[in-house]
Amino acid sequence: MSTLWTPDGERPVPPPKKEQNTPNNTGASEPSTKEVKDAEATVEQLRKELLEAAAEDVITNHCYGLFELAAIYLSATPPKLKDASLAIDALSAITEGLKGRLGIAEGEVQEALSQLKLAFVQISAIKDKPEAKD
Repeated sequence: MSTLWTPDGERPVPPPKKEQNTPNNTGASEPSTKEVKDAEATVEQLRKELLEAAAEDVITNHCYGLFELAAIYLSATPPKLKDASLAIDALSAITEGLKGRLGIAEGEVQEALSQLKLAFVQISAIKDKPEAKD
């Protein structure tokens, strides 16, 4: 048995209670058959909805996601320039590789990319600038 020192002297510490740590005892229960069927139905419904959407709209939506990702990295304190650069490069690769094929939102995506590139340059310049001493 272990002891714990206190100003009043040593105090016995009982051993920790043994918990049943079996591989299947994670606290989560297995989904019921109904839950599995409901999840499968939901996935099938989402697949149908995705099939009804134009590919250019789905891809443009992913472009907006990359824009948001880059913006989050740029706005972090301190900015995560390496991660932002990767997100910007990915967005750039999509817009350049699919030029003329992204539909009516292509102009907006190009403008968003330009804004990101400008913000990246400005934030990089600020980060590289030596701090002024008082």
